[in-house]
Amino acid sequence: MPGKWPFTLSDQQQDTRRRGLEQYLEKVCAIRVIAESDVMQDFLTDYDDDACSTTAIVDLKILLPDKNTTVVSVRKNANSVDVFRAVCEKMFLSEDVSSYFALFEVVEYGFERKLQPNEFPHNLYIQNYSTASSTCLVVRKWLFSIWKEQEICQVNQQAERYMFWQAVEDVNQGTIKTSNQLYELKALQDFSKRKEYLELARCLEGYNEVCFPHCACDARKEGHVIAIISLSALKLQACREDGVPEKSLIISFDWSQISDWDVDEEGVCFVYQFVKPDKKVRTIRIHTPFYVYMKECFDRVAHERKWKRPPSPLTSSAFTCLHVTVIFVIFFPAVVCLASKKMPSLLPCPHVNSKYL
Repeated sequence: MPGKWPFTLSDQQQDTRRRGLEQYLEKVCAIRVIAESDVMQDFLTDYDDDACSTTAIVDLKILLPDKNTTVVSVRKNANSVDVFRAVCEKMFLSEDVSSYFALFEVVEYGFERKLQPNEFPHNLYIQNYSTASSTCLVVRKWLFSIWKEQEICQVNQQAERYMFWQAVEDVNQGTIKTSNQLYELKALQDFSKRKEYLELARCLEGYNEVCFPHCACDARKEGHVIAIISLSALKLQACREDGVPEKSLIISFDWSQISDWDVDEEGVCFVYQFVKPDKKVRTIRIHTPFYVYMKECFDRVAHERKWKRPPSPLTSSAFTCLHVTVIFVIFFPAVVCLASKKMPSLLPCPHVNSKYL
């Protein structure tokens, strides 16, 4: 604790004391038991003198996908929707593009949880107040569809910038499985080569997927599972209770097989039902503490699966060429024969294949 000074402090002395108090508070709050205690929480939650309300203005540090940090000034009781709106204004993200991003909390290395609309980011900011990182609040992509991402990147360079740097971070963290292409990705890890980098990264396992921490599941009598959610399927990766994967045991559920899902508040788990051909409906319970976020991922995938993918220009041009080729093959011999009969000097009939006559 920095010492006190009985006389008036200069601006430089005030700043030094303020930084000393912040460092002391960070060291104290690094001890989780102290940081989560009621006494410390009451101390950190200062109230207005008049009405004891939490309407005071506070500064929140938000980590952006490009690893830059922005600071937004919001009311202490602002929910995640209000905070994210303030962040989008600082990022200059348009409303249509911002719907593909969201505010997340860093839970552990390689896993972030999307905040619910009724959560208060300032409370999370205070609870995670430590020297481990500058902030626990981050902006990340909230999108599973790769073709929609490509469509966004074509019209919005800023969104492309954030998606590129998030892909770089996911590769570095191991969220995206690079296989034997890590060297090639490292060679493309420059913003000027972002299109080539994204094109390669989108073909790799783990891209636009959410991998949950391992937890118990009634689909296994022993061990845990790692739930992996993507636009194509839900995968349950078998693992030991310490989280070490068993690579040979992976169950994949196509979304057409999953009929219903919801959260079980009493059992504190996520529940979904699936049915396979000629079999009865079966219920699976995943006992994850992030069951609300898992349901949100299911809802988002169901929403994106309803999007209609526009035909690509390559597909349209290929179809046109095929259509013209078919017409040419069918009608050209007849035209040649007709012309040869009317203009024998120009198109002699022997030059025409006899099978078309």
